[in-house]
Amino acid sequence: MPGPNIVYIVADDLGYADLGCYGGRPARFGPVSPVLDGLASRGLKFTQGYANSPVCSPTRFALMTGRYQYRLRGAAEEPINSKSQGSSTLGLPPEHPTLPSLLRAAGYQTALMGKWHLGYPPHFSPLRSGYDEFFGPMSGGVDYFTHCNFTGQHDLYRNEAPHQEDGYLTDLITSHAVDWIGRSAAQAQQGQPLFLSLHYTAPHWPWETREDAALAATLGKRIVHLNGGNIHTYQRMIHHMDEGIGRVLQALQQHGLANDTLLVFTSDNGGERFSDNWPLVGGKMDLTEGGIRVPWIAHWPGRIAPGHVSEQHCMTMDWTATLLAAAGVAPDPAYPLDGVSLLPVLHDPAQRLARTMHWRMSHRQQRALRDGNWKYLSVDGHDYLFDLSADERERANQAGDDPVRLAALRADWEAWNATMPAVPADATVSLVYSAKDMP
Repeated sequence: MPGPNIVYIVADDLGYADLGCYGGRPARFGPVSPVLDGLASRGLKFTQGYANSPVCSPTRFALMTGRYQYRLRGAAEEPINSKSQGSSTLGLPPEHPTLPSLLRAAGYQTALMGKWHLGYPPHFSPLRSGYDEFFGPMSGGVDYFTHCNFTGQHDLYRNEAPHQEDGYLTDLITSHAVDWIGRSAAQAQQGQPLFLSLHYTAPHWPWETREDAALAATLGKRIVHLNGGNIHTYQRMIHHMDEGIGRVLQALQQHGLANDTLLVFTSDNGGERFSDNWPLVGGKMDLTEGGIRVPWIAHWPGRIAPGHVSEQHCMTMDWTATLLAAAGVAPDPAYPLDGVSLLPVLHDPAQRLARTMHWRMSHRQQRALRDGNWKYLSVDGHDYLFDLSADERERANQAGDDPVRLAALRADWEAWNATMPAVPADATVSLVYSAKDMP
């Protein structure tokens, strides 16, 4: 029996509390995320879900492979940037099994509509890593209207060919997803299920809504947009994405696929400068909770009971393991998963699986480990210990009061780190702004 259709939605730089269902404030125009809020109310919302990294491309290595990103050279870049174009090492190796390649081998139709950010052709591309079709940018950030990256190069592709198409990128990604669902629905109904990766660039900079084409024309290469944006524009960008997800749901319903579709939603890392991460501290590039704790929503009619909330500890690569398990597809034994299947939690939200999670960043020499309620954090050589059950905001450092626990967690992190490749000496950290740009 074929597995379910799968729609895997990833937002870009979305903060923990940006959505209404995670406590986000309404915008001037009303609710920011009514479609996603509805999915959460009809499905399962995780409150302790994490990204594998606080920055874009490393997390995407993990979501594609189901393994700690540190195992691959390209993921040592924080993040991969446009200067890596032409590199034969900074990308997702085509020979490495991936979530889409494993599903495709099991009979799934596969497509990525949206952001790739895992290396450039001719050495890397979505089509070389398991996707039948691709539409979107290869790099990390592009203008929503000109579709140019921060070097000024046009960066929009259809499969591996440069592609010109007018329109607001969030809407274009949605339209290509809806079109692919329509073209693939008949085969899905005949036993070849869909796997759609819907990877929006929203709400990543530049800060542009559908009405901002004139603004885009003035930015040129300055798409980091340090002099622009505000919370109102940002909320509208999220709303445009939310509307697009609504269109995808309508397409699934129209083609008779909705009742047999597992849909998951998350973000690649924590929020950026206009995000709401309350009650968390920090954001993108930080291993404080605001940089790695992200929304996690799962919706699967008839299989996930509506209206539940889970405190299961989990991270991006667990989605990979979970989706393979839901499809009945085994991982490649030569590349054992680091991710853990959460299928038991989807079926019974009261289930809790033990899950210790580890992170590292070259930026500020950061380390983090979460084990139960406790978190070990190290930044710039300073060690911290937090009881997240009492202090999610990570302000009350327990390191001095509980040195034995701190030492045990530090030793755990160091033992784990010894199992990972060392950070290469030539790995780069790319910061788009610093304290000189904003306080």
